[in-house]
Amino acid sequence: MIAIFGLGNPGREYEMTRHNVGFMVVDEIAKKLEIDFKPGKGDYLISPGKYKGSEFLLVKPLTYMNNSGIAVKDVVERFKLDLKDVFVICDDLNLPLGVIRLRQKGSDGGHNGLYSVIYHLKTTDFPRLRCGIGNPEKMRNMVDFVLSRFDDDEIDKLNEMIGQAVEATFCFISDGILTAMNRFNKKVKPKDKTP
Repeated sequence: MIAIFGLGNPGREYEMTRHNVGFMVVDEIAKKLEIDFKPGKGDYLISPGKYKGSEFLLVKPLTYMNNSGIAVKDVVERFKLDLKDVFVICDDLNLPLGVIRLRQKGSDGGHNGLYSVIYHLKTTDFPRLRCGIGNPEKMRNMVDFVLSRFDDDEIDKLNEMIGQAVEATFCFISDGILTAMNRFNKKVKPKDKTP
C-alpha cells in the first residue's frame, strides 16, 4: 500500500495559498480518479484509490502544516506502511514557480511541514515531491509570502505545475521513485543576470 500525503493548512482562509500546493495536488488526483475524501480515524482526511492496479491512499493532514508529522505518523503506523511507500507532496520556496522536484530522501530544506514529518517518523528516508512557489527577493517575511494567495498572472503556471505533479505522482505509484525522478526532474535554468 502506498500513501500520498499532500501537506497544507485546513480551512477556507488557507485555500489557494502557496503553502497549500500539497493539498491542491492531491485534490486534483482525487478529481481525476473521481474519488472523495472522508474523515480518517485520526486528524486527517483520507481517500483510497487505485491506479494501474496499484492501491494507494490519498491523505490530507488536518493538523496544520507545522504539525503535519503527527497525522503522517498516525497513518504510517495504522496501515503498517513501509517508508519507501510514503510519498509527501509540499510547496518549496527554493524552486521557481512551476518547477517540481522529486527526491528519494533528504533534509527538510527549511520547510516546517517536512521538518515535522521527519521529526515524527525519526528519519529523512522517504520519497517526496516539492512544488516550486517562487521566492521574491524583495519580500522579507516568508511567513506572509507562503500564506499569500497566488497572483492572477501566476495561475496558468500554477495549474501547469499541479498537472505535472499529478503525473509525477501517478508515475511514482506505477513505476517507483527512480523512474519518476528521471522523467520529471528537469534542470532549472539560471536567471539571466544581464542588465
